[in-house]
Amino acid sequence: MQSSWILAIRSVRPPRRLAPTLTFRATCLSIPASQRRFQTSSPRPQDGNLAIENMAPKAPKFEIKTPKGTRDWSGSDMVLREKIFNTITNVFKRHGGVTIDTPVFELKEILAGKYGEDSKLIYDLADQGGELCSLRYDLTVPFARYLAMNKDVSQIKRYHIAKVYRRDQPAVKKGRMREFYQCDFDIAGLYDPMIPDAEIIRIINEVFEGLGWQGKYTIKLNSRKILDGIFQVCGVPEASIRPISSAVDKLDKMPWEDVRKEMVEEKGLAPEVADKIGKYVVLKGKRDLLEQLQKDEELGANASMQQGFADLDLLFTYLDAFKAGHSVSFDLSLARGLDYYTGVIYEVVTEGSAPKVSASSADATAEKSKKKKGKAGEDEDRSDDPTIGIGSIAAGGRYDNLVGMFSGKTQVPCVGISFGIDRIFSIMRANQLKKERKNEVDVFVMAFGGGKDFIGLLKERSEIAARLWDANIKAEFLYKVKPKLQNQFKAAEANGVPFALILGEDELAQGKIKIKEMGLPEDHPLKEGELISLENLTKEVQVRIDRKKQLDAIVEQAEGLRVVGGIKGEDVKVEQQAEKEGEVTPTAPVQAEEVKVEN
Repeated sequence: MQSSWILAIRSVRPPRRLAPTLTFRATCLSIPASQRRFQTSSPRPQDGNLAIENMAPKAPKFEIKTPKGTRDWSGSDMVLREKIFNTITNVFKRHGGVTIDTPVFELKEILAGKYGEDSKLIYDLADQGGELCSLRYDLTVPFARYLAMNKDVSQIKRYHIAKVYRRDQPAVKKGRMREFYQCDFDIAGLYDPMIPDAEIIRIINEVFEGLGWQGKYTIKLNSRKILDGIFQVCGVPEASIRPISSAVDKLDKMPWEDVRKEMVEEKGLAPEVADKIGKYVVLKGKRDLLEQLQKDEELGANASMQQGFADLDLLFTYLDAFKAGHSVSFDLSLARGLDYYTGVIYEVVTEGSAPKVSASSADATAEKSKKKKGKAGEDEDRSDDPTIGIGSIAAGGRYDNLVGMFSGKTQVPCVGISFGIDRIFSIMRANQLKKERKNEVDVFVMAFGGGKDFIGLLKERSEIAARLWDANIKAEFLYKVKPKLQNQFKAAEANGVPFALILGEDELAQGKIKIKEMGLPEDHPLKEGELISLENLTKEVQVRIDRKKQLDAIVEQAEGLRVVGGIKGEDVKVEQQAEKEGEVTPTAPVQAEEVKVEN
């Protein structure tokens, strides 16, 4: 009935004196009675059409965007994230993991006092007359609460993949978010010492090697018992151990001089005590460092150090058995700021984890910037800030007393690892974009030369391109009569073209042309390219294209073979094999069968 009535208004223009009445009725059909007075007070429309237009919803006056530190996910980003999830989940299941789920928010008192100085980053929910709650900061404390509530669960290998929330300064491009996924694997229960801890490190290796990160990550390892023992021997008061530990934890972002300044000036530590600590926290190694510390009589007399030495001695033995020690670095600067850790702690870092510029060296620049722009708020995204790195991409450790904080007498020892999905994603996505091709062109035809005598070789470039097209080889060249060589390379690199054909007047006179594979390392013997015969041009080019595709397929396939049935292929030499095969003659394309995977 409403539609037909509106149609009548449009087809018959009412007299001007009736317009207010008709407008009022048209509006009343869809506006509640409580709001009709407001509608009648609006400016008088000139006809019925204008009255209907006034009913359209108005555009919001606020900016439509996601909250700072969050983002939407879709398309290829979702595909990559799902690949990461699947890789990690498969490793978890291989080691007997079972999944659980917990609420996205917890009682405020459950989370309180568990995170040290980071407690200020917890999102507290508004008090609406019920229970005081906060969004979960991690998945570890909710798991401990779960174990305390379910006393029949005395042993479990649990994994949990879910979002957590932290009111940290965001740097979205670097995976530092306020809402982000964590993938946790924890082993809870009473077992013989260090066996579960060693398996956790084995799991870390399997995850990152399953993602194709061989040789590109380091597992920093330390023990809270050893670190606390060092602090005690150096003279740190018992009440200051956790605050000093938090300061040491910043050594991956700040130089020792700045950390020492924080210890002395902000936390009240005696300068001579800070200097003693500085002699130890710069040390790193493997089992050799443990043996070096064990020879220190002053350290060896400390009870906490003795326990830490025994733990790590066992751990290194089990890591050798698991073939999982190759990526481990025993690093005395690792502290982990969270209060609930009691024993072994570890953190996984990679290129980009540390900031490009230390915070102290950027202070002067920042001060000048503040004077010009005003002080940046804590909500400002710092993706382009060189003093902010990606940070650790996974971290964890042993927490034997956390469950007891909720259950009283019942203690359930636990050890676990948490993978930061968004940080892993940001690194993999950046690497993916470097390799991403914007078209399917295989060859870019270029002219070499410059100066006033350079003619650009446009006719010759066109003829070469035509020969390649006739042979069904995808090719292009720059539409310039006299192109600069730099601009030609830039165009090829922008589209990810794998090969360049470079024409030079001297080479053409000899019936030759240079072919160059793009992106080879500086020390590669064919970095500058090689001359091939113009007579066999299309054959020579096609052989190289086919060979590169085969090598790329082998490398991609081998990345999936790094971890097979839970046993790592210890010496998969795909890159060396590929480089060796790159030296064969063009008439002998590489066969996939020639690449061996050694277990």
